[in-house]
Amino acid sequence: MERGQSAPNKLWYLKHIRLFDGISPSEMQEMERITRMETVKKRQPLYLPGDPSSNVYLLKQGRVKIANTAPSGKEVTFDILEPGEVFGELDVLEDAPRSTSAETLDDTLICVIPRKDFDQYLAMHPNVTVKLTKLIGLRLKKIQSRVEDLVFRDVPARLAHLLMELSKSDGAENPQGIRLRAKLTHQEMANLIGCSRETVTATLSQFRDDGLIQMDGRTLIIIDAKGLSQLLG
Repeated sequence: MERGQSAPNKLWYLKHIRLFDGISPSEMQEMERITRMETVKKRQPLYLPGDPSSNVYLLKQGRVKIANTAPSGKEVTFDILEPGEVFGELDVLEDAPRSTSAETLDDTLICVIPRKDFDQYLAMHPNVTVKLTKLIGLRLKKIQSRVEDLVFRDVPARLAHLLMELSKSDGAENPQGIRLRAKLTHQEMANLIGCSRETVTATLSQFRDDGLIQMDGRTLIIIDAKGLSQLLG
């Protein structure tokens, strides 16, 4: 992939991966040597359940959906990753086949690390291993929170919780309120909170009518965060 001279290079992207916050320049250069950059078109699978776990991925541009299919045939979305995230590492560490699927939601730029090189890098850099363990713990906690939502909360509360999560991780303050940068489709929201697309559409319309949000196409602005929070109980 050709780039203009002013375009960020691979090392620049690696510095914006959360896993590598605070590591030394030499450690960063070592990571650069064992990775390769790839561009992947929108809506392409990176791996599927049962595939061998041969690589770890760093997300540089675009979004990636981590999901699986329930026995009923319904897709369950565990997370939608934004730039700066590492993924595919848990199966590699467990030496197990893929337990989920990863699919690009946009034209995406990723960095691929072969499994053997990733294992060797962690063995040489225990500080990165500690950070990776913390990131895995945070991700599992997020998934646990989503499961608790499905069990204990109704759809409006689950959707309000999702919007509040997005406002914290990917929101931008503006005079109207908090604009969500992540432009999820209603189906993507439905897969995240365990309901139908039609229910998400109807609930968002109710939120709008109640003065909690504004919608302009796929752009959503939270104008009453306190009101949304009150739905959580």
